[in-house]
Order: sequence, then structure tokens, then C-alpha cells
Amino acid sequence: MRRLTISVDDDLADTFDQLVARKGYLNRSEAFRDLVRKALDEAELAPGRAQWCVATVSYVYDHHERQLSNRLTQIQHAHHNVALATLHVHLDHENCLETVVLKGRMSDVRATADGMIAQTGVRHGSVHLVPVEIHDDGHHQPGHSHIHPHR
Repeated sequence: MRRLTISVDDDLADTFDQLVARKGYLNRSEAFRDLVRKALDEAELAPGRAQWCVATVSYVYDHHERQLSNRLTQIQHAHHNVALATLHVHLDHENCLETVVLKGRMSDVRATADGMIAQTGVRHGSVHLVPVEIHDDGHHQPGHSHIHPHR
């Protein structure tokens, strides 16, 4: 591990120390490492950088909107190679929250997420992308059968 020394003004140092305490970090170094990782991840999300990612797409929608839940489900079925899992929560009489976990090529994940959030009746939507290195050996592709020994 390498040691870095940085200088910051007093106000920034005080604000950073408050963040360290509020987030429950054991020390400044842990907080700093997380901030650097986040910045590097965001740089990887720039178009043309990362090829693969995992993502969560969360959206609130009006379940009374005509055929909306069916359209959202159809998008997931149409992109079954990207959509891994869905959590559905009834918030109240009108609103539902869904969080969908996606994995795949950055362009496919973005297109799938955008398609869900853009549906008429989706009130609020957010996408959280995390760049990852995935080795695409066809191992988990649709139609590929592979038995994993479990002991």
C-alpha cells in the first residue's frame, strides 16, 4: 500500500471529517479510498469506456396506468439476457416501486433501463450503473446448459 499526502483548507478538512463521522468510517483513509473508487467508477461510465456493467433501475409508477405493468414486464422479457431480477413493492393504493437488477454490455443495460423509465405512467426513475469486468465465455447465455457440482 502506498501513502499519499494531501493538503486541503481548514473548512474542507472539517467538512470531510464530518462526512467521515456521519458515514461511520473508521478513519479518513477509508473514506478517501471510497471517494476515489467512486470517481474512478464514474469515469469508467463515460461513453466508450466500460464495456460491461451491473445496474439497478428503480422506478415508481402508477399501477392504474393502462397496461403499464404489462409493458414493463414485456421490456424485461424482451431483454431477458440483461434483466436478472425484479423486486416489486406496493407503496400505496396507486403507487408501486420496482427495482430491477441488470447485467450486461453497457449499451444494452442503458437501453433497457431507459426503456423502462421512459414508459408513460412511470413517475420517478433512477439508474445506478456500476462498471465491472465480465468474462463473456457464453457460460450464462440463454440456452447454454451447464451443471455446477455443489458439495
